[in-house]
Amino acid sequence: MRVHGMVERPTVLTFDEIRQRDLVEERVTLTCVSNEVGGPYISTADFIGIRIGDVLREAGVKAGADQLFSTSDEGFTAGSPLDYVLERGLIAIGMNGEPLPAEHGFPARLVVPGLYGYVSATKWVTDLNVTTFAKEQGYWIPRGWAVRAPIKTMSRIDRPKGFGKIRGKTVVAGTAWAQPKGVAKVEVRADGGPWQEAELGADVSDTTWRMWRIELDLRPGGHTVECRATDKSGYTQDQARLDPVPDGATGWHSVTFTVE
Repeated sequence: MRVHGMVERPTVLTFDEIRQRDLVEERVTLTCVSNEVGGPYISTADFIGIRIGDVLREAGVKAGADQLFSTSDEGFTAGSPLDYVLERGLIAIGMNGEPLPAEHGFPARLVVPGLYGYVSATKWVTDLNVTTFAKEQGYWIPRGWAVRAPIKTMSRIDRPKGFGKIRGKTVVAGTAWAQPKGVAKVEVRADGGPWQEAELGADVSDTTWRMWRIELDLRPGGHTVECRATDKSGYTQDQARLDPVPDGATGWHSVTFTVE
């Protein structure tokens, strides 16, 4: 892996050299920018690797650099905001206690909590170029996607399923994410009524999603429930429903079902 560009000491890292460094393990929720409201393109894994910030500081980042431009073995490129990378980025070589699977980027990939994958999650990475956004554009930027893509605070209803039928007390449950700020609160409302705060699951870290649930006493008939999340900065997710292009979808997820 070549490290070059706006650095004082360009270098090349081998896989064995990465393995010999002090490895860290971090649980991270990765989110695809193309995920629609309520969509499935999100997952969590334990990644093992080294801090990109350590590598870049050893190389000596020059003043004026604001982008880490990464290239994969197959030619894919992505441009990550340098401040995000220096603070929390990983060069990962392991996943869930095992060597990184080939389909997830073996021998090494980038993981940057808080950024959508198209600007951060380069698999099979072989080249790290410290540069500026004015000089280089990643693969998806000329195709209409945003240059900087921080992950948006979002939530999703996983239960009940849409247009299903349930009996008795209604349990509404789901997931929420706000990497790297963390989830502080999830609220649910039925049929446009008052918001009610849900019970949150374990707070593993600010870089991972969080489970939530609430019990609602609903009368027989059709109902629609909505959810919204608030992150630890105090920001509550947007209500306006927007498509993923250019920088990620927004909107409250809703599910319609029947209580018998």
